[in-house]
Amino acid sequence: MSVWTRRFLYIPTTIRLSASLPFSSSSSSSSSSSSSSSFPRNSRFFPSASLIFRSTRSAILQRAFSSSAAGATTAMGDAPDAGMDAVQRRLMFEDECILVNEDDKVVGHDSKYNCHLWENIEKGNALHRAFSVFLFNSKYELLLQQRSATKVTFPLVWTNTCCSHPLHRESELVDEESLGVRNAAQRKLLDELGIPAEDVPVDQFMPLGRMLYKAPSDGKWGEHELDYLLFIVRDVNVNPNPDEVAEIKYVNREELRELLRKADAGEGGLKLSPWFRLVVDNFLFKWWDQVEKGTLKDAADMKIHKLE
Repeated sequence: MSVWTRRFLYIPTTIRLSASLPFSSSSSSSSSSSSSSSFPRNSRFFPSASLIFRSTRSAILQRAFSSSAAGATTAMGDAPDAGMDAVQRRLMFEDECILVNEDDKVVGHDSKYNCHLWENIEKGNALHRAFSVFLFNSKYELLLQQRSATKVTFPLVWTNTCCSHPLHRESELVDEESLGVRNAAQRKLLDELGIPAEDVPVDQFMPLGRMLYKAPSDGKWGEHELDYLLFIVRDVNVNPNPDEVAEIKYVNREELRELLRKADAGEGGLKLSPWFRLVVDNFLFKWWDQVEKGTLKDAADMKIHKLE
């Protein structure tokens, strides 16, 4: 079984990761036994009252939104958006991103929809805060995800553990020690990957730096972000949300290099997110060394790196 290509299955007691992805590497079979894993579901979380509440709340919001979505689309004069996935549409219009300048000073807020329109990005009106989480297990393997097919920007690309935005709300606007961003990271790890908050305490996230970049997704959408790079080493329970995540897998450094090679060669249509590739090319492997040595604090500088 390939150790770095794994698919999650919904079963009553465990999440199993198995080798079934098109870019499996046969050369990795020798270490299969050490890397294949089965995550025991946390009885305090599966199922939990909070999960039931989230599911119920999601259903209510989705019904409420569906009654007004057509009107909102018509008002915007943007008929092609009628085909947008209902969950992603709700997030696009309800989530308010934090607008910043290139020095990371808050200058306002706007909807996720407006912040990701390429025409707004090109006008210089859409720079917003974001974060990218790199979660390692106790074997120092990095958890990757493939974004779901229904994502509006960069669907089905492979990327780091979790990539999202702090929202314009009190708990996620706290600048001191990047607390607002760390709060947002904990929230999104639950939303996207089902990782309970107790598995990823806020004080365990280590911000290493900030990255300013711009990248088109297609003719209409793109990213212009000031991205906080957060590292954390934890063994966690994982229960991916199919609205957000298509696949997950842990990789070691050699397996990641093979993934990069296949993406560069275009094998199997494999694609990586532009922000993940920027981190890989500029920082990841040297920081990975410090993850294993337990010296991550030595890497933290929180400089704003302008990358293309």
